[in-house]
Amino acid sequence: MNAIPTVMKGFQLTGHGGLDKLVFRDDIPVPTPGPRDVLIKVGAAGVNNTDLNTRLGWYSKSSSDSGDASWSGNPIQFPRIQGADVSGRIVAVGEQVDTGLIDARVLVEPCIFEAGGKELAQPWYFGSECDGGFAEYTIVAARHAHRIESNLSDIELASFPCSYSTAENLLTRAGVGANDRLLVTGASGGVGSAVIQLARARGASVIAITSPAKSDQVMALGAERTLARDAKLCNELGKNSIDVVIDLVAGKQWPELLDVLKPFGRYATSGAIAGPIVEMDVRTLYLKDLTLFGCTVLGQDVFPNLIKRIGAGEVSALVADVFALAELADAQKKFETKQHIGKLIINVSGD
Repeated sequence: MNAIPTVMKGFQLTGHGGLDKLVFRDDIPVPTPGPRDVLIKVGAAGVNNTDLNTRLGWYSKSSSDSGDASWSGNPIQFPRIQGADVSGRIVAVGEQVDTGLIDARVLVEPCIFEAGGKELAQPWYFGSECDGGFAEYTIVAARHAHRIESNLSDIELASFPCSYSTAENLLTRAGVGANDRLLVTGASGGVGSAVIQLARARGASVIAITSPAKSDQVMALGAERTLARDAKLCNELGKNSIDVVIDLVAGKQWPELLDVLKPFGRYATSGAIAGPIVEMDVRTLYLKDLTLFGCTVLGQDVFPNLIKRIGAGEVSALVADVFALAELADAQKKFETKQHIGKLIINVSGD
């Protein structure tokens, strides 16, 4: 195995703001794994909403204070290496970690419960509260580096961790099963496209909300029907017609999502890209005995179950485009356009 260098190339986020806050460097010290950590040579890393939201300070609930601008509400410590979706190989381990893991191919669990050898009081997001994968090397607690046996490339594997684990968590929390009729918003995005595949793997039927231009591609993922983003949902589907809503959008259409749910229906969300402030008629909530789930922290079995589904070929890697590490800013620009289906991947290793 090649010797591990002392410095590496990567991008550091230096503060909240525009793309100028992303600074490429070739002299970042390679991190040293602690006793319970592994050092990973990053093969590829995916671009996520969280990368942009954190950079822009979107998570702050106060327009005058971005000090809490991370997904967990904790202040971001700058400089920070972002990148939550990481595939790569373990090249070194801490003294308390099995050396048999060296050279293992792994995916990093993006929601982490241990860092610096300590259990965290509140989970962190990889690449947010700690450094992530937009650099040649990264460290993480060994428990969060999951061995993967797959013929897929690092670029393909990097499309899975964040989006697919978020989707699997939404479906798990909402208890989605074979007899459910499910409606998903934002269906062409990374999480939405994963929801379709993972819901179909559970035997559920899926109706997807997306733009007409993306309808055929979304149908190819397994949706039985698509609806336009401005569709009147009760007119199209009927009231009390949906068992589960998986919502990644929120915004003005939000009350309709509850209207189409059946009595005892379940609503789960992990996003609000169309606007976080919504109106609710509380009578709809209690008269229909609805259950609402906010889903951020992954359940204990979610990521291991996802690894099994990937290994079994139950889901497909959806890679929309690939960028070199030095092109991270270009990738984020393209991500903002929302014209792609699937993931934008940074080919960190260049392989």
